[in-house]
Amino acid sequence: MSVGGAQFAQQVVNGLAVGSVYALIALGYTMVYGIIELINFAHGEIYMIGAYIGTLAVAGLLALGVPLLPALGAALLAAAALTSLYGAATERLAYRPLRGSSRLAPLISALGMSIFFQQFVLLSQGAKDKIFPVEISSGGFSAGAVKVSYIQTAILAVAACLMVALDQFVRRTRMGRAMRCMAQDPVMASLVGVPVHGVVSLTFLIGSAMAAVAGFLIALYYGKVNYLVGYIAGLKAFVAAVLGGIGNIPGAMLGGLLLGVVESLAAGYIGGEYKDVVAFAILVVVLIVRPAGLLGARLPEKV
Repeated sequence: MSVGGAQFAQQVVNGLAVGSVYALIALGYTMVYGIIELINFAHGEIYMIGAYIGTLAVAGLLALGVPLLPALGAALLAAAALTSLYGAATERLAYRPLRGSSRLAPLISALGMSIFFQQFVLLSQGAKDKIFPVEISSGGFSAGAVKVSYIQTAILAVAACLMVALDQFVRRTRMGRAMRCMAQDPVMASLVGVPVHGVVSLTFLIGSAMAAVAGFLIALYYGKVNYLVGYIAGLKAFVAAVLGGIGNIPGAMLGGLLLGVVESLAAGYIGGEYKDVVAFAILVVVLIVRPAGLLGARLPEKV
């Protein structure tokens, strides 16, 4: 492989790792939008909280003498479980009381929850970066001139498993069918006995758990987390959801991966300072050229 080809392949691998994280966060946006047609603007902070909980859990377990791999696994599960409760609280406090009101009211309420979560973490954990308690070896394996680290492999494997599991859950389970029914016609779904509040709460729980996993993985990848990471990651995941087709689960997966790869290529060939510009330029282009996204379809508005 030529030097240029190797560099391109390396950037693609790097982009797929970060893009998998974007995809996991974007799934939360797209699931909520698919059910209630609203954007959860607190979702980025949910991701940030998951990163903090995972980091603190690893530190606590290692202090108790738990071996590294079991500590990482247990911390990942703890982050997903506890963070999903924050997501459920967001739905219960910011959305459910305003479900019958205009669309602007729950959006403003969600922004309020976002600011609350951010300031809560700032006051409880401080403004300094929280360093991941253990430095994972940067070793890995090579495919020709392309290097894939163990952390990148773990991110890709965990993200792939979760995305496949979610797809199968939505397609094959009773609650998944209820979600699809709600997404198509919430009024008819309620008339045929679908538990509307339960389905919406479960949607927030699942989306928040996936965001927590994404937060944990990115804290592991970069070795640190701070209370502001949710803002830019949330915006980029929203771009990924729009790129793939907001409300479309496979679209969110595709959008996240594509965004990660494009960002990585921009950083490698143009400069790291331009990768955020590229991300939001993509959003503008998609909204102009194909507002429904790559896999989205123009649908009549729900009543």
